[in-house]
Amino acid sequence: MSVRLETEGALGHLLIDRVDKRNAFNMAMWETLPGLLDEAAAKPDLRLLVVRSAQPGSAFCAGADIKELLANKDDADWRRANQRAINRVQYELARHPLPTLAFIEGDCIGGGCGIALACDLRVATASARFGITPAKLGLVYPLHDVKLLTDLVGPGQAKRILYTGGLMSAEEALRIGLVEVMAEAPDTLVEQLLAASPHSIRETKRFVRRVLDGQAEDDADTLRIFAEAFTGPDFLEGTSAFVEKRKPEFGK
Repeated sequence: MSVRLETEGALGHLLIDRVDKRNAFNMAMWETLPGLLDEAAAKPDLRLLVVRSAQPGSAFCAGADIKELLANKDDADWRRANQRAINRVQYELARHPLPTLAFIEGDCIGGGCGIALACDLRVATASARFGITPAKLGLVYPLHDVKLLTDLVGPGQAKRILYTGGLMSAEEALRIGLVEVMAEAPDTLVEQLLAASPHSIRETKRFVRRVLDGQAEDDADTLRIFAEAFTGPDFLEGTSAFVEKRKPEFGK
């Protein structure tokens, strides 16, 4: 299998394993991924999902499988199915209930960059390279993914990235906000996320998604979530730990 889910306690790893093709995504991989996302969401012990290459030091994902696209370029039914599969992955990954982190060690190009954009956070090593290249292929990036990019880096940088199709270093990606952290491993951020209240992260993720989708004012639901947190078990544990000068031990 070219993409799979492995779990380790509270941590899930969504592994891209097609190293001989620089982890380029083919149709089978796009179609497999939603089931893996559902599987991760259904595991009650998981608190974080890390998307990464199965092979340390290799490309994160070189994008869509161009040879497969060319082989099916005259098949309208295949093209529609492929586009639906890609759009579904991006939409569901961006709205997954677990916090998601992309760990990027090598090339993160085209659709691979889209996968990273759909994650909540991105950690890149010094060897990582980023690019979104439809302009070099006569294609157009999906609107949903253009919005993910624009939300991160702003319209000016998004236009530069998309118009030129050029590649950028991890340092430049960090400077413009395409990645949040440069590090040779994601361990520090993973530890911080697993140490935080899962309830706080889950509801904050939902709130941020509402903001990105256009909501600017509280409604009855957001006010309820805010108020109920003060009577929840994570609040009791967090405040008790603060008073007792110890690290909190949050539940699932």
